[in-house]
Amino acid sequence: MILADKLIDLRKRSGWSQEELADKLGVSRQSISKWESAQSVPDMNRILKLSEIFGVSTDYLLKDELEPEGLRQETLNVSDAEPPLRRVSMEEATAFLTQRSAAAKRVSLGVMLCILSPILLILLSGLQSAGSLALSEAQAVGLGLIALFLLIGGAVALFILTGLRSARFEYLDREPFETEYGVDGMVKDRREKYRGTFGVRLTAGIVLCVLSVLPVFLSLLICSDDNGPFFPHVCAVALLLAVVSVGVLLIVHSAMIWGGYQTLLEEGDHSRASKADSKRNEALSSGYWCAVTAGYLAWSFLSGDWGRTWIVWPIAGVLFGLVLVVANAIRGKK
Repeated sequence: MILADKLIDLRKRSGWSQEELADKLGVSRQSISKWESAQSVPDMNRILKLSEIFGVSTDYLLKDELEPEGLRQETLNVSDAEPPLRRVSMEEATAFLTQRSAAAKRVSLGVMLCILSPILLILLSGLQSAGSLALSEAQAVGLGLIALFLLIGGAVALFILTGLRSARFEYLDREPFETEYGVDGMVKDRREKYRGTFGVRLTAGIVLCVLSVLPVFLSLLICSDDNGPFFPHVCAVALLLAVVSVGVLLIVHSAMIWGGYQTLLEEGDHSRASKADSKRNEALSSGYWCAVTAGYLAWSFLSGDWGRTWIVWPIAGVLFGLVLVVANAIRGKK
């Protein structure tokens, strides 16, 4: 067995990825890939470090004729019951990034449609209240609701389509994996090329969301008289939603593409530790939201005040973050 094969065997016995072994040695992920593919060999200092990390002799690493019987017992006793990490090929990684780019367009458009959906209802109601519309209140509301549900229906269709097309790559967000040689380099190169675009789009989206309130302030300044026209204020609210929708589209689109790179590199919120936390929190999340839903329905039916009970959801959303923090802190102490 040559050195390259021994390194692969030892690393897998230890349950480490190439990235994790590279971190322990203070080298790049590409260096480990080259050693394991026999494209290069580590220098003597690295050999000594490998010997120390794996608990084997330098003779075992350097002499091809020595077989695994020379390994220290504790190394051999590493559990073989754990399945090997799924390997992501260059083709699979490229297909994932292509799919993520398409998904970013669909999801960001769907979110934009959801934000735009009430605009026609707001405008028609405003025109009807101002007496500038030859429609009854019921007709104006009906047309507005039709537009609202059509836009939300289109958004839901986009979300479902995206989910179906993304299903084959779900394991990347849920399970640890190992990339084949060259994948990390390709992803990092593409991420660096996108970094400038990501920064510009994210900044523009946030600025648009912040500035979206300006039309409302301007309408209040221009039509400050309490007895003044009402419709300009309605138009300002509609314009606010339109500007927010564009800002959110830019934020969601750029964040999803950036998240795709982070997913393949297992960095940030997509690290192995984060995946493990997500798995542990699945049961907690399901129980929490089931309890919230039951509480919301019980309160709404008993009180009949559906116009106020919606406040449960934003409060539950804020508290959910606190619940996860506490749960993770408790697990950390254990």
